[in-house]
Amino acid sequence: MKAIRVHTFGGSEVLQLDDVPDPTPGPGQVVVRVRAAGVNPVDTYVRSGNYAMLPTLPYIPGNDCAGVIETVGEGVTRFKKGDRVYVVRTTTQLSGGYAELALCDAPMVHTLPANVSFSQGAAVSVPYGTAYRGLHHKAHARPGETLLVHGASGGVGVAAVQLAVAHGMTVIGTAGTERGRRLVQEHGAHQVLDHTAPDYLKKLMELTGNHGADVILEMLANVNLQKDIDVVARFGRIVVIGNRGTIEINPRGTMGKDAAIFGLALWNAAPEEMASIHAALGGGLANGTLRPVVGQELPLKEAARAHEAVLKPGAYGKIILIP
Repeated sequence: MKAIRVHTFGGSEVLQLDDVPDPTPGPGQVVVRVRAAGVNPVDTYVRSGNYAMLPTLPYIPGNDCAGVIETVGEGVTRFKKGDRVYVVRTTTQLSGGYAELALCDAPMVHTLPANVSFSQGAAVSVPYGTAYRGLHHKAHARPGETLLVHGASGGVGVAAVQLAVAHGMTVIGTAGTERGRRLVQEHGAHQVLDHTAPDYLKKLMELTGNHGADVILEMLANVNLQKDIDVVARFGRIVVIGNRGTIEINPRGTMGKDAAIFGLALWNAAPEEMASIHAALGGGLANGTLRPVVGQELPLKEAARAHEAVLKPGAYGKIILIP
């Protein structure tokens, strides 16, 4: 099969299209023929070598993907050849999502409803899993609270908006382009702000009657964390989802408000947490509440271009590779 492999950590140029052996499922495993693979910012951090957990070289990047069951291993009864599925996590670094075939443990594979495309399916696991865990497992968001999605036009941001609206929250999203702001509004945000405007935080406080945001999901903490502390409500919760550098903050801002700051990495979720996340996401996909947005589709061989695009300002939905 064809697969993208990384033989040495570095820039996007290290992403190499290789011929590698087809994977074979062991007991409790399945092989998925990949029809679409999702690209996440975390993929670029791992590829560069700047991440807490690094695979042994060479490796095939990516976990988010969707496709059809190709073969099933001994003991697998949930799936059969031809079933449409999306993947939460591939089995090993030798079988990532940037490939024509992916080897997976059966519990890490879920049914893809007929109303969801393969490209949309590849936009589920990391974005929606992260948004769900941030809202519910970390912030314990409650209906009626106000949510600020600080950077709402990317994959995680759109997922958070949809999940929070369905949960009965008042949602304020921000985006840096007019196109991005239209997208956030189309997916249910009650208010959308331009985070490049100098007065947008003042506007946010006005919109909340100077109460601030009860929950903040932060996509670029190295730029925004102090701003979040300034506008979070009393007893508010800030969840750091994305970060690309260091920042100096004044922790005193959290003290008078009894505010909490949480870090989030989806791979830290326990198996029972992952099971609950995907039970909820599966229901939302099937009934149409959750509608993943695909911003760009590229051929698998253009993985380097995808890695460059996913880090550019002006995020818009999920970037997808097509094998």
